[in-house]
Amino acid sequence: MTKSHPFEALHAHGFVRVAAATPLVATADPAANAAATIALAEQGDRDGVDLIVFPELGLSSYAIDDLHLQDALLDAVERAIGAVAAATTSLSPVLLVGAPLRRNGRLYNCAVAIARGRVLGVVPKLFLPNYREYYEKRWFASGAQMRGLDIAVPGQVAPFGIDLIFAASDLPDFVFHAEICEDFWAPTPPSTDGALAGATILCNLSASNIVVGKAAERAMLCASQSARAIAAYVYSAAGPGESTTDMAWDGQGLIFEMSDKLVESERFGTDPQLVIADVDVERIRLERMRTPTFNDAATIAGHPEMRFRRIGFDHQPHGRDIGLKRNVRRFPYVPNRPEQLDQDCYEAFNIQVHGLVKRFTATSGSTMVIGVSGGLDSTHALIVAAKACDRLGLPRSAILGFTMPGFATSDSTKSNAWALMRAMGITAEEIDIRPAARQMLTDMGHPFGRGEPVYDIAFENVQAGLRTDYLFRLANQRRGFVIGTGDLSELALGWCTYGVGDQMSHYGVNSGVPKTLMQYLIRWTVKTGQFDADTGRILTAILNTEISPELVPADANGEIQSTQDKIGPYELHDFFLFFTLRYGLPPSKVAFLAWHAWHDAAAGAWPIGFPEEAKNAYDLPTIRRWLGEFLTRFFQTSQFKRSAMPNGPKVSAGGSLSPRGDWRAPSDSRAAAWLDELARHTPD
Repeated sequence: MTKSHPFEALHAHGFVRVAAATPLVATADPAANAAATIALAEQGDRDGVDLIVFPELGLSSYAIDDLHLQDALLDAVERAIGAVAAATTSLSPVLLVGAPLRRNGRLYNCAVAIARGRVLGVVPKLFLPNYREYYEKRWFASGAQMRGLDIAVPGQVAPFGIDLIFAASDLPDFVFHAEICEDFWAPTPPSTDGALAGATILCNLSASNIVVGKAAERAMLCASQSARAIAAYVYSAAGPGESTTDMAWDGQGLIFEMSDKLVESERFGTDPQLVIADVDVERIRLERMRTPTFNDAATIAGHPEMRFRRIGFDHQPHGRDIGLKRNVRRFPYVPNRPEQLDQDCYEAFNIQVHGLVKRFTATSGSTMVIGVSGGLDSTHALIVAAKACDRLGLPRSAILGFTMPGFATSDSTKSNAWALMRAMGITAEEIDIRPAARQMLTDMGHPFGRGEPVYDIAFENVQAGLRTDYLFRLANQRRGFVIGTGDLSELALGWCTYGVGDQMSHYGVNSGVPKTLMQYLIRWTVKTGQFDADTGRILTAILNTEISPELVPADANGEIQSTQDKIGPYELHDFFLFFTLRYGLPPSKVAFLAWHAWHDAAAGAWPIGFPEEAKNAYDLPTIRRWLGEFLTRFFQTSQFKRSAMPNGPKVSAGGSLSPRGDWRAPSDSRAAAWLDELARHTPD
């Protein structure tokens, strides 16, 4: 990062701080409204805001009917624009204020963009409501077909038309478009073309009187437009001070990003408000790059960027460390909406069950063969298989579960495996792989075969490979179908034995499920009684067991092999994976987001029911260390395993790693570019 944009600054990572303003309006008093606008602009400046969106006709007030046609009022509005421009010369936020403006014998309902004392441009309202309580065509002309024009404003001549987008020259991807109230109720909102022309932030200056149910409708429209246009959407509705002669106003302010609501104002407030959120314009740009439908829409629309004027301005971003006004989920794969928890978990679990049902019925097998270690992955695969049998009307005895102790299998995991298999009512057997493993190591001339305590990768993979070899041969013998247990997190890191190992199966039911989601799904099955109480107790015990491959015997202190001690915490790796796979964010930004999500265990929301003792925190050096490990494993050392992975269902919108699905990459690539970006832009 440059000196003016250090790692800690949100501007260094593609964020723009935006606000929806709800001033206290004075009916038909432009001077007072200018003062209220300036006060909120000054507040926004103190809060490091880059863009503030004010309500429709905020300088005149909206509900003044025929007063809009009085020159005395319109002259006062022009003076108010001049006052706002003059007072904000040294302030950082760009303002979008609403004003009625005259041009060529017509009156237009306008959005006026002001930056550091300069009127950047004026956008007229396109769709004028003239139904029910609205009579805008009585006063205003539509901006339809108004392109390539100018308008005189106090002391300046500014671009005028519906063909304007505004772009900062010194803050990448800070590009915004303005539309006004009714415009986004139209079947073809002007902001659609604005987005296709390159605007990442869509703004709506609205009056919008309130009636029962309308607030939800506005939120729906904001969410929908931000999703369809792959954009942020900032909406500001008129609030206190507007005339209540025949209508009332709730002052709803909303900020959405790609369908996600970032913030909402207090409705029916009596004081001025400024609701603020940091929108990720880099994420928006990257999402558009990876979505051909967006590009096709631009082509079909005749490439609106060729019809729009791009109004540039020097924003002079402050580049300070002002925190991050944005909820960054610690567990991006885990459902985080309390009201949707059961629905989200139901869908995730049943995607796996449905995938297995279809795949199993397409085979000639009559049994499902699964290795049950007593660990997290095989436990989850087993409960998915059990539900699949229930769905198919098969007895659970059609599941052939094999626990296969090796040189480091602990009594606790082995007993958990047996307890779970018995509780699930499956056909359970045990095969001790140690004699076969010892014979293979001896045949190989491995030191362990001579009695030496050498526990290298060959020692580990002999055991992992034998387990899978047994499963496939057992499937041959018993008309079986091998269910894979490996998960998305392990595939991302390459933490699986290739070929005849846990990388291979007939169907990988867990291949779309990361470790963090798997833990939460198992908790959900217990909480919602998907299985009986005894099974629930066993599942809880397994959740509380240290994650270990159990391939190397315990050390002299009795410490068992720990996966996370070696490769890093899965909760961090799942975080890294989500933002790398789903959005393609640069490593330094992933580190920045991870720090904001994880540096303080007491800050932010945890998933409902998350164990108190498992609430961890990580400092930046720790995050950087494990992110480097992730980048090396993901981009350089493990792709060949993913290129040959078995079939398995995609579960999360966060993506899958199937070469037939979300992720296609060469097996012989290098991680140097990602590691270099991390080293250059992330402090030690």
